[in-house]
Amino acid sequence: MAILFIAISLLIAVHFLGPQTLFPALLNLVADLDTWGGLWFILLYIFATVLFIPGSILTLSAGVLFGVVHGSLLVSAGSTLGATAAFLIGRYVTRKWVSKKIQGNSQFKTINQAVSEKTWKIVVLTRLTPVLPFNLLNYAFGLTKISLATYVLSSWIGMIPATVMYVYVGSLAKDIAALGTSQQPLTSAEWIFNFFGLGITVALAFYIARVAQQILGRKCNE
Repeated sequence: MAILFIAISLLIAVHFLGPQTLFPALLNLVADLDTWGGLWFILLYIFATVLFIPGSILTLSAGVLFGVVHGSLLVSAGSTLGATAAFLIGRYVTRKWVSKKIQGNSQFKTINQAVSEKTWKIVVLTRLTPVLPFNLLNYAFGLTKISLATYVLSSWIGMIPATVMYVYVGSLAKDIAALGTSQQPLTSAEWIFNFFGLGITVALAFYIARVAQQILGRKCNE
């Protein structure tokens, strides 16, 4: 009941305030919660995913609030649990609505056919490429025959590259913003390492996405 109440409250708040106003305010509250901040961040990410709110702002904020490693772990947990929740809702609660939403979409139709044969490979590839809408895709997978366990593991693996990239960007943005106020500014070597690491991370993520898109196209046409 408590979770349902929170979900309804968030939905009402998003409707009247808009995600651009509500979520930055909630993130400020999360930042002040110390030990419990990570848990609340995960819950916030779950609700955002279920409510079709883009998770990019949350992923970037994780880098600012928690750093690369901790932030990546929290985003990975939140995005995977959110995708799982949407999958279950799409399969058991809003099946008709999702069917109407994706009706006539050739991409979803092709993916549905491919999933029945390639299962986890197709899920991983769709997570690696940004071509398909993440939030709707979560619900759409609920209409396929893929098992919950396979879906969860495949989604988690496929979302890791983009997660690390966005969290890294957020973390670096924090360092840049604190450049003039930090008591212990980063050394030149640390800045070079950060930007070099960011460049490698972004390049690798885009390369993986491009390769995944090409492979996905081939597998869906087999």
